[in-house]
Amino acid sequence: MRTILAIAAYSLFVSEALACPEHIHHEEDRLRKRAEPGGNVTWAYEASYDWGRLSDSFELCQIGTQQSPIPLSLTQGLSLNHRPYFHYSDTYNASLHNWGYGPAVTLYHPKDDFSQLPHFTFEEESGMNETVYLTGWHVHAPADHSVAGDRSKAELHFVHVTSTGKPRAVIAFRIDPGNTNSPFFSHLPPLIRFKDTETRVPMENFNPILALAEVNFLNEFWTYKGSLTSPPCSEGIRWFVARNVLFVGVKQMQEILFNSIYSARQEQEVWLHQINI
Repeated sequence: MRTILAIAAYSLFVSEALACPEHIHHEEDRLRKRAEPGGNVTWAYEASYDWGRLSDSFELCQIGTQQSPIPLSLTQGLSLNHRPYFHYSDTYNASLHNWGYGPAVTLYHPKDDFSQLPHFTFEEESGMNETVYLTGWHVHAPADHSVAGDRSKAELHFVHVTSTGKPRAVIAFRIDPGNTNSPFFSHLPPLIRFKDTETRVPMENFNPILALAEVNFLNEFWTYKGSLTSPPCSEGIRWFVARNVLFVGVKQMQEILFNSIYSARQEQEVWLHQINI
């Protein structure tokens, strides 16, 4: 049995017991780009403004009403709604790799069974509680979201799916250099170069709680209805963007950037995103 820490966004911890999962790694569970580049269609982040004309399957990139990322600011306020309640343990089996644009981690789980993964629950506008499961994370450089016109050097995305494996929610941590090393990045093996998308480094003690702790367990955040940030730009994604920056040491920042290439989509105009609503 494993003791799970149930972490509310305002740092409330409650313990509960769950059965230890079988950590079975399936090839299809590897974290890839969040959207495949449409078969023979070639796209690039540097030309994200033009994705809509590349393929009919990319039309949402052009006409979607809740496209991500968007610019954020304190004048929009911070969210009092959809507060996430985290159920994360401090030990998971995972693998470190590079998704072709930056560092990434995939959590192991039995095929089509996400129930043993770290998860959180939030209330949607319908009043119904939704539970989503962390399948992995990856880094974008520079950050996808700007705040008051300022763009961080990188952004960490914790990608969560529904019980059927459909992408549903992303927790975004903006990353900038600070005065001390980040415990979260310190507990990772050496990062892998973006040119190497084949290497997988097993991790027996991946601890996602460390990242949450560095942003005060998401006690302040923006939330909005958005999309994937790469083609086909599918909507229906609930975004949670931490107000607090995840600071890393200077050498850690350099390592993140050394192992990343440009992967930030052009920010989209705010439309029907319902920020903090």
